[in-house]
Amino acid sequence: MSDYSFEHLLRELAPQVLGAIIRRYRDFAAAEDALQEALVAAATQWPREGLPDNPRAWLTHVASRRMTDQIRSDVARRQRETAAAMETGYVIPAPEPTSVSGEDDTLVLINMCCHPALTTSSAIALTLRAVGGLTTAEIAYAFLVPEATMAQRISRAKQSIKASGVPFRLPTEQERARRLRTVLHVLYLIFNEGYTSSSGPNLRRSELSGEAIRLTRAVHNLLPDDGEVAGLLALMLLTDARRAARTGPGGELIPLTRQDRRLWDRAQIAEGIALVTATLPKGSVGAYQIQAAIAAVHDEAARAEDTDWPQILALYSLLKRMSDNPMVMLNHAIAAAMVHGPNAGIELLNALDTDGRLAGHHRLDAVRAHLLELAGDHQAAIAHYQTAASRAQSLPERNYLMTQAARLRESTANPA
Repeated sequence: MSDYSFEHLLRELAPQVLGAIIRRYRDFAAAEDALQEALVAAATQWPREGLPDNPRAWLTHVASRRMTDQIRSDVARRQRETAAAMETGYVIPAPEPTSVSGEDDTLVLINMCCHPALTTSSAIALTLRAVGGLTTAEIAYAFLVPEATMAQRISRAKQSIKASGVPFRLPTEQERARRLRTVLHVLYLIFNEGYTSSSGPNLRRSELSGEAIRLTRAVHNLLPDDGEVAGLLALMLLTDARRAARTGPGGELIPLTRQDRRLWDRAQIAEGIALVTATLPKGSVGAYQIQAAIAAVHDEAARAEDTDWPQILALYSLLKRMSDNPMVMLNHAIAAAMVHGPNAGIELLNALDTDGRLAGHHRLDAVRAHLLELAGDHQAAIAHYQTAASRAQSLPERNYLMTQAARLRESTANPA
């Protein structure tokens, strides 16, 4: 088994094992430490000794042993400090079932991380760390905040759970219903990080996007009548359907307008469109359903020039009224440019210049460069492509933006 395969397996098993350990011992921070020791042991031993028959059970056993040792150490310390003899000894908490009513362990862990002691944003950040395995920098990128700010937020989240006295436990049905929107947002962010990695040498991390789809499908199976659950699953399927066409032979980024649409996964597109078609007429329409409808319009176009941009603009206008997310406004500006001309889009972008959430974000400069190019202002477009490239953390995105700047520079120096 290759090193990559071991790494992929460990990433897949980590949240499942963490969920089992937290349910058993009800201590998030200690369970995280125990899991890390188990993962290090696996990364060292498995390549040398071979994969165990049950890798998940192996990891759970090693992490549980670490937790048991820690508990015994803590008990011994308290015994010394209090000089109180414990005649009956300390009883290690009995293991709880590794699954509940057939539910997915990772899905259970997501629900557990949406702890009542936390704000929604802190719960999402903590869950992305525990379930998605995202780094603090990647989570900060998703929230459009500095890395140091996110590190403090995650640390405070753990402290808040400990100080609250409310244990990590399986939520009741009523609690799960209240936490559903937070769970969906977590899955949405995990998918986004997998589909377009915020940093590193690869454009995507398929293990993350694939896991997000799997978990969202599990939620949909539990709640088949929830429109936003169906909308999120449809959005993921319709977006992921383009995966094979997004990169070239060398891993280079290929934008939507230049993709070979014959490579798109028609089965995923059909499933996504069926979900959207079934859920939109049911009444209240949410943001995920609107985004899925936008993705469906893109996927239904046989060629880029066949895209129904007026419909996309109308959908983004509706979405913008639901959310003040600057990325929605950015995409709305692109749609406006495609319908009313690049200057209309540039004017909308100007309103985002004062939005602190986009300060230093490469996408604002990248979109402005594209619209300036369409408007014929190539010198300004080159400058913004270069600025965007300098700010991009993803190597394929950076290379694409630098290539765009070089292409324009060459065409300007040597006009046809």
